[in-house]
Amino acid sequence: HRSTNLTGEIAIPGDKSISHRAIMLGALANGVTEVNGFLQGADCLATLTAFQAMGVKVEQTENHSLKIMGVGLHGLSAPKQKIDLGNSGTSIRLITGILAGQPFATVLTGDASLCSRPMNRVVQPLSQMGAKIETSAEGRAPLIIYGTALKGISYTLPIVSAQVKSCLLLAGLYASGKTTVIEIGVSRDHTERMLTGFGVKLQKEGNAITIEGGQTLTAAAITVPGDISSAAFFMVAASIVPNSKVVLKNVGINPTRIGCINILKQMGAKIHFQNEREVCGEPVADIEVESAKLHGIMIPLDQVPLAIDEFPILFIAAAVAAGKTILHGAKELRVKESDRIHSMALGLATLGIHCEEHEDGMTIEGGKFSSGVIDSHHDHRIAMAFSIAGLLADGPVTIKECDNVKTSFPNFVTLLTDLGGNLEVRQ
Repeated sequence: HRSTNLTGEIAIPGDKSISHRAIMLGALANGVTEVNGFLQGADCLATLTAFQAMGVKVEQTENHSLKIMGVGLHGLSAPKQKIDLGNSGTSIRLITGILAGQPFATVLTGDASLCSRPMNRVVQPLSQMGAKIETSAEGRAPLIIYGTALKGISYTLPIVSAQVKSCLLLAGLYASGKTTVIEIGVSRDHTERMLTGFGVKLQKEGNAITIEGGQTLTAAAITVPGDISSAAFFMVAASIVPNSKVVLKNVGINPTRIGCINILKQMGAKIHFQNEREVCGEPVADIEVESAKLHGIMIPLDQVPLAIDEFPILFIAAAVAAGKTILHGAKELRVKESDRIHSMALGLATLGIHCEEHEDGMTIEGGKFSSGVIDSHHDHRIAMAFSIAGLLADGPVTIKECDNVKTSFPNFVTLLTDLGGNLEVRQ
């Protein structure tokens, strides 16, 4: 429902990308890795369950802390049944790289959404390394991975993708010789930072990253910062709801992830960093946001890969900004948990916003939200984005199929209501 203002301080839950990687590298390390601030969302728990199924013992303590009893690079054991990774694309693509070099076979599957997403982007380069992987029709999951000996290769990524890059670097740990991944643009670098933290040596020259196989990972202590993708919903909410001022505590501001902030600032948002610091190799800050009058922009192409997960909520900002906002270069949005370009266009039109789909983006003309009923298409970011739209709408906005919000942000509703957002949840 429409809300008058948002005020206060909240702590954003742990970063999903970093939580995934902490489980994976902690499992492959020698020793006990302690993880504080782990995101207890369904996606990250799917990664946790997967490694438990392969013989890794994990103790969960209070305050979202974990102790991962690492089994070493070659200590994983064959799971007794197929591994179900739910809705998590990060899990299936990164774990495929690890499993490609194991001495056993594994089946990876997931829900209907995950099994509709493209997997050849990792299967093809892994095959060049010697991996033996069977896919379902059109290169989709379920995947059958027959672990085998891998050899290092040099591979230029055809798309900007941290998931593909990370998959190949993890496979490179098991490959003979060196594996080099060459990027065509900037993608998030959490894997490289964390590998370094676990004692793995990487060589970076320009846009090429090289890893040598057979290196030992040593257990580390990890503190997971707040997820900037989750913080983005509140940054937009505080920007567009009048008379708002919020502080988002302990948010990761990795330069490969702050495209959403750069875009919002270009649109006129009032966003400031406070208490900047570094935690476990990741830059962190408290983020202060005040309401502002936004204006439409042509979104810079170089910011697109740095904000790829945040475009659903950025579309909400564009929908109330003065003038037009134009996005190109984001075709990747069509193969997320839903086709996010189409899902958002349908929802915006339902709420009275004029927009036009492009193959690789959208043009949105700023206006005012009317009331309406939104189909989230079982996509957590679509559901949360239209929840923020409802704070400004002329009447109630109802969003259907919101169960998947728990995959990335289990306490989203609680935090938004704590700031003054007027929401209700109906079963």
